[in-house]
Amino acid sequence: MFTSLIERSIWISTLLAALGTGVMSGVFFAFSSFVMKALAVLPVPQGISTMQAINTAAINPVFLAVFLGNVLLCTPLAVYCLASWHQRGTSWILVGSLLYLVAGVLTTVVFNVPLNNALAQVDPVGEDSAMIWSHYLATWSAWNHVRAVGSLFAAAALIVGLSRWQQAVR
Repeated sequence: MFTSLIERSIWISTLLAALGTGVMSGVFFAFSSFVMKALAVLPVPQGISTMQAINTAAINPVFLAVFLGNVLLCTPLAVYCLASWHQRGTSWILVGSLLYLVAGVLTTVVFNVPLNNALAQVDPVGEDSAMIWSHYLATWSAWNHVRAVGSLFAAAALIVGLSRWQQAVR
């Protein structure tokens, strides 16, 4: 089926990236569809405290392996696709890789993490906590929607690309 180690590596990397972006899309989707809505109906101190606990718990080896592992897969895939633009399916793999890197990772780093870091400093029962929490819920959720949709489309593009690329190398 594959004539070289590079082809086998591209196939495995694309498959793992598609699975990883799908998993991340599911995580982001869960927050967009029900986690943030549940936190929004809690009393402000409870909502803030719970989100602070979630943000602390999220920094763990399993989550980071998938979130950052996709970076380690999508980055070289994008470079490969740019160098192999003429091959069938590489444009889809490139789009999927870039979508995850921009919508999934860059959005997280530029928007969601700074909001999380700011929330970590908030006293849940402080006098301005309700205003801060309201702003956090709206802004964080909006950027999370971007992450969810972008990661979902990234997974879809990677799957289409893998299918088309695999047909070309047969």
